Amino acid sequence: MNLKVDGRTDLNGCAIDCCGQDRESRVDAYFSADVETDGPIPGPFSILSFALVYAGSFDGKRFVRPKDYRCAFYKELRPISDAFEAEALRVNGLDRDRLCREGEFPESVMTEASQWVKKVAGAGQPVLVAYPLSFDWTWLYWYFIRFSKDGSPFDYSRCFDIKTAVAVKAGIPISEAGRSRLRPSLRSAHPHTHHAVDDATEQAEIFANVFELESSVGRTR
Repeated sequence: MNLKVDGRTDLNGCAIDCCGQDRESRVDAYFSADVETDGPIPGPFSILSFALVYAGSFDGKRFVRPKDYRCAFYKELRPISDAFEAEALRVNGLDRDRLCREGEFPESVMTEASQWVKKVAGAGQPVLVAYPLSFDWTWLYWYFIRFSKDGSPFDYSRCFDIKTAVAVKAGIPISEAGRSRLRPSLRSAHPHTHHAVDDATEQAEIFANVFELESSVGRTR
């Protein structure tokens, strides 16, 4: 498989180079997900683009960050309906008219994405990570079930909500655990651009920061 991210990165063979294939089945393999859409819910509206970035692994004792965040899957999709909200397009900056002509069909994209996740995870169990989880999980799970020949690589519940983890570790309400309120030590050096790859990469680093903080704080109790 030879994937390119806006012509910036050749990711051929990233599953082997970034992640290896020797995990035991009890190990979680995390994938940071970001979805750009033309509306609030799947079905009436469409995914226009999405990215999955390998974000690390955990064997129950040790969390391992990837050596970098270049192990990624990115696609731009053809809309599945005529409905869209102008505000959503303003935020993500995607050309919906172009995607109606040139976007890839969801059936091929979601099957390819499912196979890619499983290949990268190897013997590990793929876990989807997002901040917040509810939006990206809803869209991707619906698309995987609706369009992928292999279904969802994350099953029906293998997922991790960074927002909940932040709230639990900081001892604050969910309403106060938004990305904009993260303490500096948990933030990412990667920019938030509303391009799916950039945002999934930023989120992967935040996830690692939060996960490692959770482990270090837990040992002091």
